[in-house]
Amino acid sequence: MLTYRNIRTLWLLLLLHVCGSALKFNLFKANPGPQEGDIRLFGSNSISEGRVEVYHDGKWGTVCDDGWDMAEAQVVCRQLHFPGAKSVVIGQNYGEASGPIWLDDINCNGTENHLFTCGFKSWGVTDCTHKEDVGVICETASPNVTFSDLTHSLDHRFCLSDYLGQIFDSGNGCDFLIVVKSPTGNRQEDGNMEMLETTICAHKIMLSQFPLFNTSEGITNISVNISQSCQPYFTPFIRYIYTRKIDVTFSSVQCLHWMASKFGVKQLMEDTGRLFSKVLPEDASFHTQVSIYKYAEETGDMVLKENCIQYLSWNYQNLTTSPAWADLPAELIGALLTRSDLVVPDEYFLLQTVQSWITKKGNSISLETQVYLLKLIRFPMIPVEKLYDLEYNSSLYSTNKELYQENMLRAFQFNVLLFSKLLSNPKFNRDDDYQPRIYTTNPWSTTIGPLSTSLKPIQTRYINSYSRGRYGYDGRYYPTVSPYGQSTTKLFSTPVHNSQIFKDNKIQWEANVFKNQYECSNRGVSCKSLPVARLAHQSHFNQQNNILFRNRLLLLCQGRYICQVQDFKDNLAHIATNDTQLAYPCPDDQYTYHFVVRPEYV
Repeated sequence: MLTYRNIRTLWLLLLLHVCGSALKFNLFKANPGPQEGDIRLFGSNSISEGRVEVYHDGKWGTVCDDGWDMAEAQVVCRQLHFPGAKSVVIGQNYGEASGPIWLDDINCNGTENHLFTCGFKSWGVTDCTHKEDVGVICETASPNVTFSDLTHSLDHRFCLSDYLGQIFDSGNGCDFLIVVKSPTGNRQEDGNMEMLETTICAHKIMLSQFPLFNTSEGITNISVNISQSCQPYFTPFIRYIYTRKIDVTFSSVQCLHWMASKFGVKQLMEDTGRLFSKVLPEDASFHTQVSIYKYAEETGDMVLKENCIQYLSWNYQNLTTSPAWADLPAELIGALLTRSDLVVPDEYFLLQTVQSWITKKGNSISLETQVYLLKLIRFPMIPVEKLYDLEYNSSLYSTNKELYQENMLRAFQFNVLLFSKLLSNPKFNRDDDYQPRIYTTNPWSTTIGPLSTSLKPIQTRYINSYSRGRYGYDGRYYPTVSPYGQSTTKLFSTPVHNSQIFKDNKIQWEANVFKNQYECSNRGVSCKSLPVARLAHQSHFNQQNNILFRNRLLLLCQGRYICQVQDFKDNLAHIATNDTQLAYPCPDDQYTYHFVVRPEYV
């Protein structure tokens, strides 16, 4: 005979079976196996991040990063049923890929439902290696997530979730006790710490979605030790498991993130982790950013850790002058030095800051750690005129003489030989040392702004949009000025490559920011969204040396920090804003647009 509890349990099982699709998983559905054209994210601990792999001809294969931007990432995340894409990941090590490279030079509009419906060369036709496998990070929050100054409402509801919340509130049919213990800070007469206890009655069937609650047969209760400051948020956390709804404040975000990581509630962990990113720009001392990085390490939240490292990489120059710089852990310095999205004036500046950090550490840092960090410097990318000074200006040259000499020799060879000559040497090791980071010093970059994405026209004289600017009688170039009263075009020139061989081989560039469709049409540009940045070369150059430009656009928020780094696709970069795909918030979208030319040997 069925009891009331049995009937309630069966009813809950039925609810989960009927509504499971809205949770993006089904507890009772078997995996039918991959089908032609299926995709997956591989090589990451997070279900929403990884190397993009496509199933074709009975095999999983990778996708080359050539031509990738947010349009392709949106298609991938849509096909995997995520609400959107957060970023494209290039150069991330997601483990060794040994299968075929199925797709190359892919071109999506961003509206396709399947990646294989976008344009590409042909299945398996590529000139890439697995070092160029592309990855993406997808959004996991609901499109209905709203943010305000105080409260952030996370809403991952599925059908009848409000009714399940009522079941939790009533306690009817509950069969699992959670005893929450928090130290009050006071000691009892026997010397033991006084504990505040709260008991929550929940339902095994709901908690069984997360094995770390240990609701196996025969177990009817668990005890959880939690800090007193986090104790008030534990009941809302358990209720979230029923309803997939919770209000998060900045005072509760770390507690909820810790609870989600402790019990394996991944969606809540990722979304509360993403809220940490909203506060990263707020601390100019960088103590907050470093403490969040350490916390992400402790909890194993790889998404939060990546967000911290990314922000520190983009704002490395400010980090080196902050109070937190001297106390940075060596492993964090190492993580920064491995990245190609590190924004620095040049590689020599990077070497100087690392040398300074090592010197300040003194005897507290081992010689092995020194060597490890110095080996991550890309010596071939150091401007050749500064290589000559290393022997005399480096504070660490005498203690690491062999390392410096070996790397300086490689750097000089790189500057006097064509890359094809280096490749012909069987002893040559083609690695990241020969690829640039994001160098902002002259002549590799120019800026336009500061501009707002919502400027109002002002009454002023200006050169009309048909003009590309003009040269005055003094020989100086006067850039185009938009009806908004701001300079929106710059001309500048760079060498074809930073190798000394190309020192006198110049290429002319034009940088634009288009704020309206009128400006786009006057340049023959199709602007799918606004504003749009454009960076195009204005002179012919010889491509026989296998040089490819992977240029970047940096959005500098109010002159204080870099809030976004974007690729150019077909010379265009559609500007992310706070209400689209901006990595870090920027008040009033007040940007300086920083254009960076990045030539690479391929």
